Amino acid sequence: MDFSETLTTRAELRDVLAEPSELVTNKEFAELDEFGRDFIARSPFVIVASSDGAGSIDVSPKGDPAGFVSVLNDTTLAVPERLGNHRADTFENVLKNPFVGLIFLIPGTKNTLRIRGRARIVRDQWLRDSMQVNGKVPELALVVDITSGYFHCAKCIIRSGLWATDQATAAAGSDDLFLAQTMVKHGDLPVTVDQMREIIIDDEDKRLY
Repeated sequence: MDFSETLTTRAELRDVLAEPSELVTNKEFAELDEFGRDFIARSPFVIVASSDGAGSIDVSPKGDPAGFVSVLNDTTLAVPERLGNHRADTFENVLKNPFVGLIFLIPGTKNTLRIRGRARIVRDQWLRDSMQVNGKVPELALVVDITSGYFHCAKCIIRSGLWATDQATAAAGSDDLFLAQTMVKHGDLPVTVDQMREIIIDDEDKRLY
């Protein structure tokens, strides 16, 4: 299809979308802390993005009981590979290009955890044994060495009504506090947690349709 207004430069993009504030850009981290570990322990669902390096992208959903992704240390995660259709698109891509992106979700929660890293395909028995469910041990694990990550208040979750209203309403207060705590700590921001929480709430009230 032909379009009359296509942006092709960063300058054109930023003419439409303002530069992000330091509150947003400074919140990235290179190591997991108690907030990251807690979020991953409560997440039953992660989306893994990978590329073969030639422009072909794949996004694969992974789900299991909450906490199925193992935190091996402050910079290393392991995602078990359960029985499936053997396409192994993520693994095929990682063999060509090890860089991956992950988004962790928790039902009823509007926050997400986004991770970037370098992946390896691992078969160590001790690791696979530690991730067994109902007596079934995964054949493979995707081990991700974290390069960066950050918590994100995903307004798309609010707009989409992804979770049931009663779930979202019950979690709203704790979600705002959690995000404020992580942003202040990870961004080393010159504001208090309460001030950051008010900024988050105000942003949602005034900018979110």
